[in-house]
Amino acid sequence: MIPLANYYAEKLNASKLFEVYQTNIPRVKQYLEAEVARVKEDLTGQEKVLELGAGYGRILKTLAPFARNITGVEISSDSVLFGKEYLQGVTNCSLVIMDAFKLKYEAEFDVVLCLQNGLSAIKGEPMDLVNIALRSLVPGGRAYFSTYSAAFWEQRLAWFMEQAGKNLLGEIDMELTRDGQIVCKDGFVARTFSHRDLENIGRKSRCRYHIEEVDRSSLFLIMEK
Repeated sequence: MIPLANYYAEKLNASKLFEVYQTNIPRVKQYLEAEVARVKEDLTGQEKVLELGAGYGRILKTLAPFARNITGVEISSDSVLFGKEYLQGVTNCSLVIMDAFKLKYEAEFDVVLCLQNGLSAIKGEPMDLVNIALRSLVPGGRAYFSTYSAAFWEQRLAWFMEQAGKNLLGEIDMELTRDGQIVCKDGFVARTFSHRDLENIGRKSRCRYHIEEVDRSSLFLIMEK
């Protein structure tokens, strides 16, 4: 069984990750667009942006025209190599191989993003990841963390089943898949965070924060340093 921390790096290579987002489910496409649109509406074009778990740069490329520059960190070297071609010509983007839990940035970015359930996808202690993100922000900077809304469960499950049907994920264990958690028979687990979970994270951070539902598909925890 592949260790969870290395699942994306070793199993879901760049070409497969790209295929994940070529979904045939319109409601999932809407969800993906809505998450990025929520961030975009707060950008002025002057921000330095950091994305954690950036994959091959899907979000970077979409937000690049709305930021001064945008950096993505990604643990999979295969995804970064694929992303350098995907981002070719986008001059204010950079994508680097780095473990999000080992960031060395100190007060360098105006915005840090960890979208599309990154608190689950980037395996490790969520509060540690939040603190690392906050450390990377300048005073007054904002961090955006998103997870799936409970209202999106059926569409999310359909999307994961679509991925499994394309051999992009392991077979879904339907006996264990419930209560917001999707479990694959190869050991992959995708959990979500409730409103209460996000409240706990926000309080522990000692930062100003608020939680909002976007598109009835995402819960956003938005924090200000």
